[in-house]
Amino acid sequence: MEIPVLDFSVYELGKTNVSVGNLEKLSAEVRKAFTDVGFVYLKNTGINQDEVDKVMGISKKFFSLPESMKKPFSRGGFSCNENHGWISVETESLNPRRPGDLKEAFNTASLSSDINWPSEGVEDFRDVQVSFFLRCKELSLRVLRLMALGLGLEAEVFLGAHKLIGSDVNGTTLRALYYPPVNSKSVKEKQLRCGEHSDYGSITLVFQSPEGGLQVKNRIGEFISAPSIPGTVLVNIADLMQRWTSDVYVSAVHRVLLPPAGVSSTRQSLAFFVQPDDEAIISCCDGSNKYPPVKSVDYLLSRFKDSYGKK
Repeated sequence: MEIPVLDFSVYELGKTNVSVGNLEKLSAEVRKAFTDVGFVYLKNTGINQDEVDKVMGISKKFFSLPESMKKPFSRGGFSCNENHGWISVETESLNPRRPGDLKEAFNTASLSSDINWPSEGVEDFRDVQVSFFLRCKELSLRVLRLMALGLGLEAEVFLGAHKLIGSDVNGTTLRALYYPPVNSKSVKEKQLRCGEHSDYGSITLVFQSPEGGLQVKNRIGEFISAPSIPGTVLVNIADLMQRWTSDVYVSAVHRVLLPPAGVSSTRQSLAFFVQPDDEAIISCCDGSNKYPPVKSVDYLLSRFKDSYGKK
Protein backbone atom coordinates (compact mmCIF):
# COMPACT_ATOMS: atom_id res chain seq x y z
CA MET A 1 0.00 0.00 0.00
CA GLU A 2 1.40 3.39 -1.01
CA ILE A 3 1.36 6.49 1.18
CA PRO A 4 -1.68 8.59 0.23
CA VAL A 5 -1.40 12.21 -0.97
CA LEU A 6 -4.13 14.48 0.41
CA ASP A 7 -5.06 17.96 -0.78
CA PHE A 8 -4.89 20.30 2.22
CA SER A 9 -5.99 23.42 0.33
CA VAL A 10 -9.30 23.86 2.17
CA TYR A 11 -7.36 24.31 5.42
CA GLU A 12 -4.04 25.72 4.16
CA LEU A 13 -2.15 28.28 6.23
CA GLY A 14 -3.81 31.67 6.09
CA LYS A 15 -7.34 30.38 5.56
CA THR A 16 -9.71 31.26 8.39
CA ASN A 17 -13.24 30.69 7.13
CA VAL A 18 -13.32 26.93 6.68
CA SER A 19 -16.67 25.20 6.43
CA VAL A 20 -17.54 22.47 8.91
CA GLY A 21 -18.24 20.12 6.02
CA ASN A 22 -14.79 20.63 4.49
CA LEU A 23 -13.10 20.12 7.87
CA GLU A 24 -15.03 16.93 8.52
CA LYS A 25 -14.21 15.54 5.07
CA LEU A 26 -10.52 16.32 5.42
CA SER A 27 -10.38 14.97 8.98
CA ALA A 28 -11.88 11.68 7.79
CA GLU A 29 -9.27 11.44 5.03
CA VAL A 30 -6.47 12.16 7.50
CA ARG A 31 -7.76 9.51 9.90
CA LYS A 32 -7.95 6.91 7.13
CA ALA A 33 -4.38 7.64 6.02
CA PHE A 34 -3.01 7.41 9.55
CA THR A 35 -4.91 4.24 10.44
CA ASP A 36 -4.21 2.49 7.11
CA VAL A 37 -0.54 3.43 6.63
CA GLY A 38 0.65 5.68 9.46
CA PHE A 39 1.99 8.32 7.06
CA VAL A 40 0.39 10.85 4.73
CA TYR A 41 1.63 13.39 2.20
CA LEU A 42 -0.14 16.76 2.37
CA LYS A 43 -0.09 19.10 -0.62
CA ASN A 44 -1.21 22.72 -0.83
CA THR A 45 -0.52 23.32 2.86
CA GLY A 46 0.58 26.92 2.42
CA ILE A 47 4.25 26.04 2.95
CA ASN A 48 5.79 26.24 -0.51
CA GLN A 49 8.86 24.60 -1.97
CA ASP A 50 10.81 27.87 -2.05
CA GLU A 51 10.53 28.09 1.75
CA VAL A 52 11.81 24.54 2.13
CA ASP A 53 14.67 25.14 -0.32
CA LYS A 54 15.73 28.26 1.59
CA VAL A 55 16.05 26.35 4.87
CA MET A 56 17.89 23.49 3.21
CA GLY A 57 20.22 25.93 1.47
CA ILE A 58 21.31 27.75 4.63
CA SER A 59 21.54 24.45 6.50
CA LYS A 60 23.83 22.94 3.87
CA LYS A 61 26.09 25.98 4.13
CA PHE A 62 26.38 25.34 7.87
CA PHE A 63 27.05 21.63 7.45
CA SER A 64 29.75 22.46 4.89
CA LEU A 65 31.69 24.51 7.44
CA PRO A 66 34.81 23.01 9.06
CA GLU A 67 34.08 21.02 12.20
CA SER A 68 35.95 23.61 14.27
CA MET A 69 33.30 26.19 13.31
CA LYS A 70 30.37 23.89 14.08
CA LYS A 71 31.60 22.44 17.35
CA PRO A 72 30.91 25.58 19.45
CA PHE A 73 27.22 25.10 18.68
CA SER A 74 27.08 21.45 19.75
CA ARG A 75 23.99 19.92 21.30
CA GLY A 76 24.34 19.85 25.06
CA GLY A 77 26.14 23.18 25.18
CA PHE A 78 23.07 25.37 25.74
CA SER A 79 21.87 25.67 29.31
CA CYS A 80 18.34 26.73 28.32
CA ASN A 81 17.72 23.61 26.22
CA GLU A 82 19.87 20.48 26.18
CA ASN A 83 18.52 19.34 22.81
CA HIS A 84 19.41 22.52 20.91
CA GLY A 85 22.41 22.58 18.60
CA TRP A 86 24.66 20.62 16.26
CA ILE A 87 25.10 16.84 16.26
CA SER A 88 28.08 15.30 14.47
CA VAL A 89 28.12 12.17 12.31
CA GLU A 90 27.76 8.89 14.26
CA THR A 91 26.93 10.68 17.53
CA GLU A 92 23.36 9.43 17.53
CA SER A 93 22.00 5.89 17.18
CA LEU A 94 18.25 6.08 16.62
CA ASN A 95 18.33 2.29 16.58
CA PRO A 96 20.65 1.63 19.55
CA ARG A 97 21.33 -1.88 18.24
CA ARG A 98 23.14 -0.42 15.23
CA PRO A 99 26.34 1.64 14.97
CA GLY A 100 26.00 5.45 15.02
CA ASP A 101 23.89 6.96 12.25
CA LEU A 102 25.71 8.35 9.20
CA LYS A 103 24.15 11.78 9.44
CA GLU A 104 24.63 15.11 11.13
CA ALA A 105 21.97 17.51 12.29
CA PHE A 106 21.21 20.92 13.70
CA ASN A 107 18.34 21.04 16.17
CA THR A 108 16.43 24.29 16.52
CA ALA A 109 14.93 23.43 19.89
CA SER A 110 15.14 26.88 21.50
CA LEU A 111 13.98 30.17 20.04
CA SER A 112 15.62 32.13 22.84
CA SER A 113 17.03 35.42 21.57
CA ASP A 114 19.97 35.45 23.98
CA ILE A 115 21.73 32.25 22.90
CA ASN A 116 24.61 32.11 20.45
CA TRP A 117 23.69 31.02 16.91
CA PRO A 118 25.93 30.22 13.93
CA SER A 119 26.59 33.38 11.94
CA GLU A 120 30.01 33.30 10.29
CA GLY A 121 29.37 32.22 6.70
CA VAL A 122 25.67 31.65 7.48
CA GLU A 123 24.53 35.15 8.43
CA ASP A 124 20.78 34.47 8.17
CA PHE A 125 20.90 31.05 9.83
CA ARG A 126 18.89 31.89 12.95
CA ASP A 127 16.23 33.94 11.17
CA VAL A 128 15.64 31.31 8.49
CA GLN A 129 15.42 28.43 10.97
CA VAL A 130 13.14 30.26 13.41
CA SER A 131 10.84 31.53 10.67
CA PHE A 132 10.40 28.01 9.30
CA PHE A 133 9.90 26.63 12.82
CA LEU A 134 6.96 29.00 13.30
CA ARG A 135 5.46 28.08 9.93
CA CYS A 136 5.66 24.40 10.81
CA LYS A 137 4.12 25.12 14.20
CA GLU A 138 1.03 26.64 12.61
CA LEU A 139 0.62 23.75 10.18
CA SER A 140 1.07 21.21 12.98
CA LEU A 141 -1.70 22.77 15.05
CA ARG A 142 -4.05 22.48 12.09
CA VAL A 143 -3.15 18.82 11.61
CA LEU A 144 -3.67 18.11 15.32
CA ARG A 145 -7.09 19.73 15.17
CA LEU A 146 -8.06 17.53 12.21
CA MET A 147 -6.80 14.43 14.00
CA ALA A 148 -9.04 15.17 16.98
CA LEU A 149 -12.04 15.72 14.73
CA GLY A 150 -11.29 12.46 12.95
CA LEU A 151 -11.65 10.66 16.27
CA GLY A 152 -14.94 12.38 17.03
CA LEU A 153 -13.31 14.41 19.80
CA GLU A 154 -13.45 18.12 20.58
CA ALA A 155 -11.23 19.99 18.13
CA GLU A 156 -9.07 21.43 20.92
CA VAL A 157 -8.37 18.18 22.77
CA PHE A 158 -4.78 17.83 21.49
CA LEU A 159 -4.12 21.55 21.08
CA GLY A 160 -4.48 22.18 24.81
CA ALA A 161 -1.27 20.23 25.45
CA HIS A 162 0.69 22.11 22.75
CA LYS A 163 0.22 25.70 23.91
CA LEU A 164 3.90 26.29 24.67
CA ILE A 165 5.50 25.22 21.37
CA GLY A 166 8.46 27.52 20.76
CA SER A 167 9.28 27.95 24.45
CA ASP A 168 11.91 26.16 26.52
CA VAL A 169 9.24 24.18 28.39
CA ASN A 170 8.15 22.37 25.24
CA GLY A 171 10.42 19.92 23.40
CA THR A 172 9.20 20.60 19.85
CA THR A 173 12.23 20.75 17.54
CA LEU A 174 12.98 21.67 13.95
CA ARG A 175 15.79 19.40 12.85
CA ALA A 176 17.87 20.10 9.76
CA LEU A 177 19.49 16.81 8.70
CA TYR A 178 22.43 16.26 6.39
CA TYR A 179 23.57 12.86 5.12
CA PRO A 180 27.12 13.15 3.75
CA PRO A 181 28.52 10.95 0.97
CA VAL A 182 29.05 7.38 2.15
CA ASN A 183 32.39 5.62 1.80
CA SER A 184 31.27 2.01 1.47
CA LYS A 185 34.73 0.77 2.54
CA SER A 186 34.45 2.40 5.94
CA VAL A 187 30.81 1.58 6.73
CA LYS A 188 30.46 -0.53 9.86
CA GLU A 189 28.44 -3.75 9.93
CA LYS A 190 24.69 -3.03 10.12
CA GLN A 191 25.28 0.72 9.86
CA LEU A 192 22.64 2.89 8.14
CA ARG A 193 22.21 6.57 7.44
CA CYS A 194 19.46 6.45 10.04
CA GLY A 195 18.45 3.34 11.96
CA GLU A 196 14.90 2.05 12.35
CA HIS A 197 12.96 4.05 14.92
CA SER A 198 9.68 5.67 15.79
CA ASP A 199 9.44 9.34 16.72
CA TYR A 200 8.83 10.40 20.28
CA GLY A 201 6.08 13.00 20.49
CA SER A 202 2.75 13.72 18.78
CA ILE A 203 3.40 14.01 15.05
CA THR A 204 6.33 14.81 12.76
CA LEU A 205 6.43 16.91 9.60
CA VAL A 206 9.11 15.84 7.09
CA PHE A 207 10.46 17.71 4.05
CA GLN A 208 12.99 15.89 1.84
CA SER A 209 15.52 16.64 -0.87
CA PRO A 210 15.09 14.58 -4.10
CA GLU A 211 17.60 11.89 -3.14
CA GLY A 212 15.87 8.77 -1.89
CA GLY A 213 16.49 6.44 1.00
CA LEU A 214 13.61 6.98 3.41
CA GLN A 215 11.55 3.88 4.07
CA VAL A 216 8.50 3.53 6.31
CA LYS A 217 6.97 0.40 7.77
CA ASN A 218 3.34 -0.04 6.79
CA ARG A 219 0.60 -1.71 8.80
CA ILE A 220 1.45 -5.21 7.56
CA GLY A 221 5.09 -4.84 8.58
CA GLU A 222 6.65 -4.13 5.18
CA PHE A 223 9.12 -1.32 4.58
CA ILE A 224 7.98 0.81 1.65
CA SER A 225 9.68 3.75 -0.03
CA ALA A 226 8.65 7.28 0.98
CA PRO A 227 10.11 9.38 -1.85
CA SER A 228 10.37 13.14 -1.98
CA ILE A 229 7.30 14.70 -3.63
CA PRO A 230 7.99 18.40 -4.31
CA GLY A 231 5.45 20.74 -2.77
CA THR A 232 4.31 18.25 -0.14
CA VAL A 233 5.00 17.56 3.52
CA LEU A 234 5.14 14.00 4.81
CA VAL A 235 3.43 13.60 8.19
CA ASN A 236 3.71 10.66 10.56
CA ILE A 237 2.38 9.60 13.94
CA ALA A 238 4.76 9.49 16.92
CA ASP A 239 4.81 7.51 20.17
CA LEU A 240 2.91 9.78 22.54
CA MET A 241 0.05 10.12 20.06
CA GLN A 242 -0.21 6.33 19.90
CA ARG A 243 -0.52 6.21 23.69
CA TRP A 244 -2.92 9.14 23.71
CA THR A 245 -5.28 7.48 21.21
CA SER A 246 -5.02 3.91 22.57
CA ASP A 247 -3.50 2.62 19.32
CA VAL A 248 -6.01 4.18 16.92
CA TYR A 249 -3.17 6.27 15.54
CA VAL A 250 -0.07 4.05 15.60
CA SER A 251 3.46 5.41 15.70
CA ALA A 252 5.20 4.63 12.42
CA VAL A 253 8.66 3.03 12.24
CA HIS A 254 11.00 4.39 9.56
CA ARG A 255 14.65 4.39 8.51
CA VAL A 256 17.06 5.88 5.95
CA LEU A 257 19.06 3.36 3.94
CA LEU A 258 22.60 3.72 2.65
CA PRO A 259 22.84 4.89 -0.97
CA PRO A 260 23.50 2.17 -3.55
CA ALA A 261 27.14 1.08 -3.79
CA GLY A 262 29.16 3.55 -5.83
CA VAL A 263 26.68 6.40 -5.39
CA SER A 264 28.25 9.36 -3.59
CA SER A 265 25.25 11.67 -3.37
CA THR A 266 24.35 13.64 -0.27
CA ARG A 267 20.85 13.82 1.16
CA GLN A 268 18.97 16.44 3.18
CA SER A 269 15.74 16.57 5.10
CA LEU A 270 13.93 18.80 7.56
CA ALA A 271 11.94 17.19 10.35
CA PHE A 272 9.63 19.13 12.66
CA PHE A 273 9.12 17.00 15.74
CA VAL A 274 5.94 18.09 17.54
CA GLN A 275 6.08 17.41 21.26
CA PRO A 276 3.42 18.14 23.91
CA ASP A 277 4.34 20.68 26.59
CA ASP A 278 6.87 19.32 29.10
CA GLU A 279 4.41 19.10 31.99
CA ALA A 280 1.54 17.67 29.91
CA ILE A 281 0.33 14.31 31.22
CA ILE A 282 -0.49 12.02 28.31
CA SER A 283 -3.22 9.52 29.14
CA CYS A 284 -5.60 7.54 26.95
CA CYS A 285 -8.24 9.89 25.61
CA ASP A 286 -10.82 7.10 25.47
CA GLY A 287 -10.66 6.74 29.24
CA SER A 288 -9.03 3.31 29.09
CA ASN A 289 -5.85 2.31 30.90
CA LYS A 290 -4.22 0.70 27.89
CA TYR A 291 -1.16 2.86 28.55
CA PRO A 292 -0.34 4.36 31.94
CA PRO A 293 -0.21 8.17 32.09
CA VAL A 294 3.22 9.61 31.30
CA LYS A 295 4.63 13.11 31.53
CA SER A 296 5.71 14.39 28.11
CA VAL A 297 9.21 15.49 29.15
CA ASP A 298 9.90 12.23 31.02
CA TYR A 299 9.14 10.17 27.93
CA LEU A 300 11.25 12.46 25.73
CA LEU A 301 14.26 12.25 28.04
CA SER A 302 14.00 8.46 28.23
CA ARG A 303 14.19 8.24 24.44
CA PHE A 304 17.13 10.65 24.29
CA LYS A 305 18.94 8.36 26.72
CA ASP A 306 18.40 5.43 24.35
CA SER A 307 19.73 7.37 21.35
CA TYR A 308 22.73 9.04 22.98
CA GLY A 309 23.36 6.86 26.03
CA LYS A 310 26.23 4.81 24.73
CA LYS A 311 28.14 7.78 23.38
